Amino acid sequence: MADSGAAAAWHQRALAEITRWPWLQKVNDRATAVVDPVYDRFRSNPVLELMHGGRWLGHSLHPALSDLPIGFWSASVLLDSAGQDVAPRGRRLDPSSTLSAAGLAAAAATAATGWVDWSVSDGEDRRVGLFHGLLNVAGVSLQGASLAARLSGHRPTGRALGAASLGVTVVAAYIGGHLVQGRAVMVNRVATTTGPTRWVRAVAEEDLPTDGVTGVEVEGRHVLLARRDGEVHAIDDVCSHAGALLHRGETDDCTVTCPLHFSVFDLRDGRIVRGPAHHPQPVLPARVRKGWIEVRGSAPAPRSRRPAD
Repeated sequence: MADSGAAAAWHQRALAEITRWPWLQKVNDRATAVVDPVYDRFRSNPVLELMHGGRWLGHSLHPALSDLPIGFWSASVLLDSAGQDVAPRGRRLDPSSTLSAAGLAAAAATAATGWVDWSVSDGEDRRVGLFHGLLNVAGVSLQGASLAARLSGHRPTGRALGAASLGVTVVAAYIGGHLVQGRAVMVNRVATTTGPTRWVRAVAEEDLPTDGVTGVEVEGRHVLLARRDGEVHAIDDVCSHAGALLHRGETDDCTVTCPLHFSVFDLRDGRIVRGPAHHPQPVLPARVRKGWIEVRGSAPAPRSRRPAD
């Protein structure tokens, strides 16, 4: 059983080792020094937010686009294997070359959105994401060489390079899957937070001044409390994008800015005012009772009614 467990965790050890490579850390630092100032300059641009997917799509755009080059290049290899990579008379592009070119065009859009998502990652996630991106660059380069070989009449070379490109791209896709499912990058960090199921005292009313904001923990759930125009509002304090505590960020009128990646949320209803966040902040009912501010998460389940006799 121990050997079986060790075998099942090989990918975790491999990726942990990759993130410790000195050359990858150096490339990561240099890329960060170039990319971060550019991203910070255009952070408020709606086009940049749309490239994230943001509030309009509800999730990152990059994973959806990544299916296109993989699909095109897989079909190209399949046609190569079936001997269907011969161009019709009078045409330069054969079916396999057409699919290769379409995949390269899709890869450009995929890379652009991937770069935007990488710009709002941190630490080990950023290093793994960089390795994922470098593998994709290698895959695109091989595919470009494959297309050039096909167009110049060197079909066997084009087939071999196309197959190699697909292999590298599949490895890159595997690492991308690890980022999402293993590292929880770009997932909703508050999707499963529901409690408490009853009214619970959060903070004394006097401790939340007019236009004040505070973060509290209620039965294990982090909650941000805000008083605006005489009303008390409560939203989840854990940012849905990357898990930072929102009460540590700056507030402006009825909004709060995440201190990590600068998503902006409305304090009253949790809606996204500006990305890169994809999911709004859950709202908790709040009330003032006997000098205390109380909150509640999910509404209590209704009592089941006994069927009439």
